[in-house]
Amino acid sequence: MDRNQAIGLTLMALVLLIYFIWFAPQPEPLPPVADSVVVQNLPTVSQPDKPQAVQSSITDSLNKENEQPQDIEITTQDLKIIFSSRGGIIRSLELNHFKTYHQKPVRLIQPDRHEFELIAQVTGQPLNIYALNFTASQQKKGDTTMVYFTRTAGEKMIQLIYTIPPTGYEIGYTIVNKNYLDNAPVELRWRGRLPLFERDLTDSRNYTTIVYRNNDEVDELSARSLAEQQTLSGKIDWVSVKQKFFLNAVISDKGFSQAVMQTSVQEADTSTVKNGGFSVQIPAEQLSSGQAEIKFYFGPNDYQTIGKVAPQFAKNVYLGWPPVYWINKFVIFPVFHFLTKIFSNYGLIIIILVILLRIVLLPLSYRSYLSMAKMKVLKPELDEIRDKFGDDMTKVQQEQLKLYQQAGVNPLSGCIPILLQMPILFAMFYLFPNSIELRQQSFLWADDLSTYDSVINLPFTIPLYGNHVSLFTLLMTLSTLIITWQNNQISSVQGPMKSMSYIMPVVFMVVLNSFPAGLSFYYLMSNLVTFGQQAIIRRFVDEEKIKKIMDEHRKAMAAGGGKKSRFMAKLEEAMKASEEARRRAEEERKKRKK
Repeated sequence: MDRNQAIGLTLMALVLLIYFIWFAPQPEPLPPVADSVVVQNLPTVSQPDKPQAVQSSITDSLNKENEQPQDIEITTQDLKIIFSSRGGIIRSLELNHFKTYHQKPVRLIQPDRHEFELIAQVTGQPLNIYALNFTASQQKKGDTTMVYFTRTAGEKMIQLIYTIPPTGYEIGYTIVNKNYLDNAPVELRWRGRLPLFERDLTDSRNYTTIVYRNNDEVDELSARSLAEQQTLSGKIDWVSVKQKFFLNAVISDKGFSQAVMQTSVQEADTSTVKNGGFSVQIPAEQLSSGQAEIKFYFGPNDYQTIGKVAPQFAKNVYLGWPPVYWINKFVIFPVFHFLTKIFSNYGLIIIILVILLRIVLLPLSYRSYLSMAKMKVLKPELDEIRDKFGDDMTKVQQEQLKLYQQAGVNPLSGCIPILLQMPILFAMFYLFPNSIELRQQSFLWADDLSTYDSVINLPFTIPLYGNHVSLFTLLMTLSTLIITWQNNQISSVQGPMKSMSYIMPVVFMVVLNSFPAGLSFYYLMSNLVTFGQQAIIRRFVDEEKIKKIMDEHRKAMAAGGGKKSRFMAKLEEAMKASEEARRRAEEERKKRKK
């Protein structure tokens, strides 16, 4: 590893460290408020600053009816749904093919954790439609199940219709109004205490938020905030409550007119990831024709499938910022998902992914190693310059620049290939934490590649590091240190820069200890492939030939026939300007002393 490669790696590591520690959004202070208050006091779109009490003489009289609610259970290939005739709501919804980390059912709707309201105007007063009793019925239309909840008052009628396909996670929802509701907007409200489905509570909280599409732009509440609220207007196409790997979403092709969203955290409640809720407004004109149609999505946050649900719905899986987003969308994710269709062992898939990417990056790796070989040839002369002008760093830099120019070596030729690989390095930080395919996939000692592999649980918590030891991360760090030591044997780097090359792998060990085991295993395999790759490249790099080319370039330069590169010319001009500025400053200092 030469000086420029060390600079490139150091910059890469510092960028990562700054992003994941200093630039990461810090939790905002949470006001002291009880869980029940947070869940019950979600603001409404009509009064965003003051919760609207849905009580009136109408609701009081209707709630006194002695009708026993009826439950209807519908099971599809992917869902188990329990409806209640009290309100015509979904009381419980379970995913058939997923379990929590502790192998319990994944229930995205639970009666003791979630609450729905449908607020409409009836005879000029607000009424919670979901507080009414309905008559329930169901029928089959082909292989689709239709569930009807009907309530009549004389010639007036309101009907809630659920359309449930035999597969998938989308549920159609239609509100049919025949003079039952006033001609006014209707608000659909959802509140809940989101249960913990994964192993790591802190990680789950960092990935749980509310995402929305407003006026053709996708945005979200801050996932790391302890308490946040957002009010929207315009055309809202969908709102989703996103946990790390699962979504509860409401979608409208015609659009909602307003929305209010809120999340909060009660850190002491370790069974709840976050409290969350939203209220969306269905415009009056959508009901004026007799019915309003929306749909729900309750299911996995799977990048391969959710893109078909609604426009830009796939952005519930965050792929990073450009150009990382483009690399993930068009290269990394497609290749990874293609491999999942061929192989079932995800450890093997990660190994193949490493090999494929290393093959693609081979030209850059070759250029980087070639630069290392050139610096190895120049190392004796560079050491001689440092020994001769060691106390004058400006003179050392000038003499080194002259040596590079004479030998025809670009000092950044080893740094640039490494920097060009940075977008792929960043892309992996989004692939592994967001790939539901890795969830609960075991490999070697890791029982779940989507979370950390803990081989030792510590009795205390180390700041930034955590309370466990991830073996994949530890092995990755050791392999990185070995590569660093091996490269430093032929490196011209001395002093603090050389020490820094050993410090950065340890920094990565701290940062990655709580990241998914799949990510640490990827970097471990990448290091092992690097060993083999360097051994192969070394066979094709003839240091004697490199030395001969450098000598010929020196002769050409001495004879006045050598060509100075544009970069070297600019660098030389910059150094001359710097030296001139330093000389003038020194002269000014001497004049002031006189």
